[in-house]
Amino acid sequence: MTAAAWRARAGRWLRRTLAVAALLPAGLVWASPAPADCPPAARMPTQAELRTLQREARDRGVLWRIEHEGRTSWLYGTVHMARMGWSVPGPTVMAALRASDSLALELNLLDPAVAQALQQGLRARPDAAPLPEDLERRLAAQSRAACAGPELAALRPDAQVMTLLAMAGRREGLDPAYGIDLSLAGVATALGKPVLGLETPERQLRELVSDDPARIIRSVASGLEQLERGSASSMLSSIAQSWADGRLNLLESLPEWCNCVQTRAERADYARSIDGRNPGIAQAMAQQMRAGRSIFAAVGALHMVGPQGLPALLQARGFRLQRVALPPPGTP
Repeated sequence: MTAAAWRARAGRWLRRTLAVAALLPAGLVWASPAPADCPPAARMPTQAELRTLQREARDRGVLWRIEHEGRTSWLYGTVHMARMGWSVPGPTVMAALRASDSLALELNLLDPAVAQALQQGLRARPDAAPLPEDLERRLAAQSRAACAGPELAALRPDAQVMTLLAMAGRREGLDPAYGIDLSLAGVATALGKPVLGLETPERQLRELVSDDPARIIRSVASGLEQLERGSASSMLSSIAQSWADGRLNLLESLPEWCNCVQTRAERADYARSIDGRNPGIAQAMAQQMRAGRSIFAAVGALHMVGPQGLPALLQARGFRLQRVALPPPGTP
């Protein structure tokens, strides 16, 4: 592919990436126009920046090769909030994606029906019980501090806090619009490869939000505490950098150092949202590979760790996995 053709394709998939991100919670809430003291919103790279991204693209994250009945598939751990500079896959990751029949994501975010279901599921229910007055006041204060627009108030309270937590990384250059899953979806589309979903919107919504007033209050209170003590931004930055450096051991020990999984309820929520989803994701991957497809599965890196992680579950199902050595941090 010529440089001009690649730039054209890259521009198309980056535009699609940012357009899809606008359907997600963090993309609904940028204040416009933003005051000078607000963190920067996601934007398209300039042509010069795009050429630099292509030239300096390097491999990040964690990657496994999967062998089954003479076919090769791939498992790639991602982050859902990233920097613009990470948007272009490195050569090893790109080669693996090119060698696959299709891209498999947690959700096929390019499917309008999936995006619509997520939007609908995250919106506030008119019959829902209001938050306690103190939580409402604290939530409004965090919304103002994040320079969130009025669209945030249209979401469920727990979705509002989830969005504010995602927005907390913007001052560190981290943004959901640059999420690795979205970038890969754009690249796969440019390469003419189908994008598959390993989960349903309904399955993810059961983990993201709740109709239980007690669980909503607990989730909102926990998220607000992280925002108020200022730990959310540094935590997101540490997670993202651990991913970029391929430090799977740091991601595995996340509950020990993130200050975000402290109470019994938080530990239960963490286990349910990570380990609890892994068997279903592993089964969906196994079905695709046993059907004769060579897939590039890109799933959040926290789903890769421990005895209940996806590599362990796939090995238990008879697939042969080998972690691919990526260049260490700082390698040109």
